[in-house]
Amino acid sequence: MTKLITIIGATGIQGGSVVETLLKNPAYSIRAITRDRNGKSAHALADRGIEVVEADLNNVESLHAAFASSQAIFAMTNFFDALPKLGVEKCMEIETQQGINLANAASATQSLEHFVWSTLPNSQRISGGRAVVPYWHSKARVDEHIKSIPMLLQKTTFVWFGWYAKNMEYPWYQPSPVHQGGPEKHYIQLLASPSSVRVPMVGDERTNIGLFVNSILEQPEMTLPGKYVLATAEDMSFAEIVSAFAAAKGLGVVQHVRVTREVYIKLWPLWADLMDDTHLYFELMADKSFSGEEAILTVKDLGVEGLVGSAEAFKALKLIG
Repeated sequence: MTKLITIIGATGIQGGSVVETLLKNPAYSIRAITRDRNGKSAHALADRGIEVVEADLNNVESLHAAFASSQAIFAMTNFFDALPKLGVEKCMEIETQQGINLANAASATQSLEHFVWSTLPNSQRISGGRAVVPYWHSKARVDEHIKSIPMLLQKTTFVWFGWYAKNMEYPWYQPSPVHQGGPEKHYIQLLASPSSVRVPMVGDERTNIGLFVNSILEQPEMTLPGKYVLATAEDMSFAEIVSAFAAAKGLGVVQHVRVTREVYIKLWPLWADLMDDTHLYFELMADKSFSGEEAILTVKDLGVEGLVGSAEAFKALKLIG
């Protein structure tokens, strides 16, 4: 008999990757949660025989109905969904409340055996307040709520996903062409951080997120109760990231150029400010960026196989312009 897993954000990056992986696992049947059952992506899931249910993360009652009879739940929130419209503080408030709603609905699901919560480290606690990453902090507050519900904590695995390869599609990361008269094309990447700053990478998020979640679900004796999983495939500096991206896309010479935070923020208002908070945290905490919890499992502990690295994933990304 198959187990029913309910997947939040099934039409997005994280949930979509989980769907793709678990479709290949005969142990599970899938219920996909979406905000709009009539959307193109939702119809595409239904056409593949997946049960599609509409629910609102701001409405606990809709989540109660969506989670009914589930043995497993993959839960996540999207801080960035309304960022341009609502701003950082409001998005933090909304994300925390949505995470609490998910946890409360999961705790009321009698059939539940495994709750996989996509979160990020408590940057404020780890850095001693020196670098607080807003979209990490709003998720970490949900962790504390889960820990206040003993029965739910016993069924929970917390998972930290590293930096996506897809992030290189954003203009504040992608190299920009420099116009010059020579035969070789030159590009620059502008950041307010040193190129030596190292970033924990999940690699190809389309593939690897689902592989990690599948491994978590298949090894409950290891991932429960209340364990943390660091879902990363590699560790790369910004210099290595942009070099690998340039090689994958056939770019010419790429030079990392460090600018002031003020200049960086003026180039990409709101987004650059938020991203530089993350970069500063990585710079200050280095190899302790993903820490602060007693039991943290890694790719080696879980024995995850088939992971696709960032260099390979870069080949499929779009170039701006």
